[in-house]
Amino acid sequence: MSNGKAIIFSAPSGSGKTTIVKHLLDINPKLGFSISACTRDKRGRNEKNGKDYFFLTPQDFKKKIDEDEFIEWEEVYAGNFYGTLKSEIERIWSEGRHVIFDVDVKGGLNLKKYFGDKALAVFVKVPSLDVLKSRLTDRNTESEDSLSRRVFKARFEMGFEDQFDVTLVNEDLDESLAKAEKLVDTFIDQE
Repeated sequence: MSNGKAIIFSAPSGSGKTTIVKHLLDINPKLGFSISACTRDKRGRNEKNGKDYFFLTPQDFKKKIDEDEFIEWEEVYAGNFYGTLKSEIERIWSEGRHVIFDVDVKGGLNLKKYFGDKALAVFVKVPSLDVLKSRLTDRNTESEDSLSRRVFKARFEMGFEDQFDVTLVNEDLDESLAKAEKLVDTFIDQE
């Protein structure tokens, strides 16, 4: 792998990290998005294989694990695996860009450990769990059971905030986007 940098945005589900990452990609041509691999089903018609995720069967995912094709991977929910492919980082760095990640908290910590000083790890959070639950409910993609699991997991993930380089509280989206832009620009410009 070459000398690019890694910018990691992690958060409990529903905190707004995907919105922030998409904004950064839209305005900063120096960034390339690392597409994660997963075994979950697509959420609606808008998600595309090879754009939002690489949607793999559990068998294909496990084969890639056995062949050491992941930087990190985990079973996020029972039977649902997510991971970062080494080939994605190589692709982005070979294009002369810095890689940006949109990953869950555990994945973010694993990436931070892997990339060390070449990484900026940003923890995105909402002002409260009530706000988070409201955002997840507004998505209309969650059953009552999955909503409960996500809120429980978010409460657990909040305990890892101090292991990230910086915390971005996503209360006002425009403010959060401006802060994220500044964080990324400053990190990229560092020698």
